[in-house]
Amino acid sequence: MPMATSFVRLPSILLREQAKQLGLRNNPLASRFVCSSSSEGKKLVLYSKPGCCLCDGLKEKLSAAFSLDGPLNGVQLEMRDITTNPGWERAYQYEIPVLAKVRSDGTEEELPRMSPRIGAEMLHKKITEALGL
Repeated sequence: MPMATSFVRLPSILLREQAKQLGLRNNPLASRFVCSSSSEGKKLVLYSKPGCCLCDGLKEKLSAAFSLDGPLNGVQLEMRDITTNPGWERAYQYEIPVLAKVRSDGTEEELPRMSPRIGAEMLHKKITEALGL
C-alpha cells in the first residue's frame, strides 16, 4: 500500500535563486515564498488521518500560525496519513494529531500536545520555541 505523505506550503521553502528562476522576483507575493536563513531546512511532521476532527482543527490552526509574519516562513510541514503506513498507525492511532520536529540527524521528536483551543499566535510562539528559532 503506498504511503500518503504530502508537503504543504505553510509557506514552503524556495530559495531566492529559485524564486528568480520561477519569475517570482517581481511578484509582490514572492517574499512569502522565500525562506529566511534561520528557518531554512527546518521541518515539522504532522501525523493525522482522514475524518479526525482534532487533526482538521490543528491543520487549520497551523495554517493560520504559519501565515503570521515571523521565523516560521521557511519551515516545511509534512503531513502524514497514518492509515497508509502500519507502523505509523500502530504508533499514533490513539494519539493523533501528533506534531513532531525533525532533527538535523533525521530523527523525530514529538512536540507536546497542543490544546484544541490554542490560538494561532500561541501556536506560532510554541513552534518557534520548539524549533529554536
